[in-house]
Amino acid sequence: MKEYAAMSGRVEKRLAELGIVIPEAGSPRANYVPFVNYNGLVFISGQGPRRDGALVYAGKVGAERTPEEAYEAARICAINLIAHLKVACDGDLDRVQQVVRLAGIVNCVPEFDAHPQVINGASDLICAVFGDAGRHARIATGTSSLPSQMTVEIEGCFGIAPA
Repeated sequence: MKEYAAMSGRVEKRLAELGIVIPEAGSPRANYVPFVNYNGLVFISGQGPRRDGALVYAGKVGAERTPEEAYEAARICAINLIAHLKVACDGDLDRVQQVVRLAGIVNCVPEFDAHPQVINGASDLICAVFGDAGRHARIATGTSSLPSQMTVEIEGCFGIAPA
């Protein structure tokens, strides 16, 4: 893992104001890479609600988990997206020009239909961190299961400036 000089940019300042500490980016759990940078578009693989490698939220919304817990799970997923984005930006999150798209999947019972409100946990955090550049296109959907029975998984696409 690369070591980065301490950044004092606007995004790092905003993270500090929000009390958000970006963890070290996690390692893939299967045969894929954490992100791909293709011509300035960074596609980040799906992130779960993990802290220090441990799954924080598992279970279905509407059964073992409440919508409020799922919102928090989506927020943690967004923090993990930012961790990989920071690596993709060589440590300088000020290179992020636009959050293009988030895709959120909620592990839920068939009757649950508040997927957008759950994925707002990620969208709200991304907009708070990146301001107008954080406004993004999005999909929020439900499924009957996710890897490790995690409650939420979110992937993202980000436009970044050249180094």
